Amino acid sequence: MTDSVSRPLSVLDLARVSEGSSIADGIARSVRLAQSADQLGYTRLWFAEHHNMPHVASSATSLLIQHIASQTSRIRVGAGGIMLPNHAPLVIAEQFGTLETLYPGRIDLGLGRAPGTDGATMRALRRDGTEADRFQSDVMELNGYLTGYSRIPGVNAYPGWRTDVPMFILGSSLFGAQLAAKLGLPYAFASHFAPQMLEHAAHTYREHFDATQSLAGPDATPHFIAAANVIAHDDGELARTQRRRAEDGWIKSMLGRNKPLTDDDVAMLRDHPAGQQVLTMLSKTAAGTREEVTTWLNEFADSVAADELMLVNLAPDEEVQHRTLQLLAPEGVTAPAAQVS
Repeated sequence: MTDSVSRPLSVLDLARVSEGSSIADGIARSVRLAQSADQLGYTRLWFAEHHNMPHVASSATSLLIQHIASQTSRIRVGAGGIMLPNHAPLVIAEQFGTLETLYPGRIDLGLGRAPGTDGATMRALRRDGTEADRFQSDVMELNGYLTGYSRIPGVNAYPGWRTDVPMFILGSSLFGAQLAAKLGLPYAFASHFAPQMLEHAAHTYREHFDATQSLAGPDATPHFIAAANVIAHDDGELARTQRRRAEDGWIKSMLGRNKPLTDDDVAMLRDHPAGQQVLTMLSKTAAGTREEVTTWLNEFADSVAADELMLVNLAPDEEVQHRTLQLLAPEGVTAPAAQVS
C-alpha cells in the first residue's frame, strides 16, 4: 500500500448538470471543484467540448475555461479538448491566445478530431463530417498562429501570436497516438470511457515519437497522459456505492435516449449485453479508500508508463467529489479531516 500517487495528477471535469439542477448550478459546482483542485496542488484542470447534451455545461468551452481561470490562482486550465473540426484554426488561436494573455502560463489546449456530438447537431454546426480529414493540417495551422510562424502568409492571430499555448493531441484510438508521435506533441488517451486501445496506443506513441519534427520544439520528449475514473472516501463501501450509482447513471444516459429508464430497467440492464458494454467503457475506474485507490492508480500508471494521470471524478455527490480530491491530493498536500453527514 502507498499513501500517494507517484505521477503528477490532473483533473478532467465533465461539467455535469445533476438531475433537478440548473446549468448555472452545474457551473457553480465546477467552480467549487476547481477551487479545491487549485488549493490541493493538482497540475491542470480540463473541460471538454460537447454539444446538444442537456446534462453537460461545457459546450462553450473557451468561455468556461475563462470563468474557471478567473476563479482560481495557480492550476493550469484548459481544453480536454476542443473538437477542432468544428472550428476554424484561426478562431481557436484567437480564443486561446486571449486566454493565455489574460492568464499567462496557465492555459492548455487539447485537441480532438471527433465532432463531440451526433450527426444532426454536427449539421447544425454547419459541418458535414469531412472536416476531420484535415485534422493534421488544421493542427499545424493552429500551431503556426500560436507560435508566430503562420502557415498562411499575411494572416496572424491577434491575440495568439507568439503566445505558445501548449498543445496536446487527444484520442481513444491509434490515430491520435500516431499523429501525436509524428508531430512530437504530448498525447492524452481517453481511457476513462474508451479503454480498449490504451496499451497499444501508449506503446505506439512512445515507439514512434519524433522529436526532430516536433511542433513543441527541438527539446520535446514524449509525454503520455492516461485518464482514469476515481472515487475515494474514508468509507470504502460508500465509495463503491457511489461507483454503482455513477455506473447506473451512465446506463441511463447511454441506453435511455429513446425512452426514460426506471431504476428497475437499469438493474436489469446491468446483466444485459448492452449494459455490460457500457460498464466495460468504465472499466478503468478505482473506487475505495485512499490506500486502495492510490495503489490502483500507481499500478495503472506503471502498466502504460504514463507520465501523468488525468482523473475523472466519477462520484455523483459533490461532497464525495471534494473528498476524493482531498484524499488523492499530490504528495506534500495535507488532506483535511472528512466531513461526513
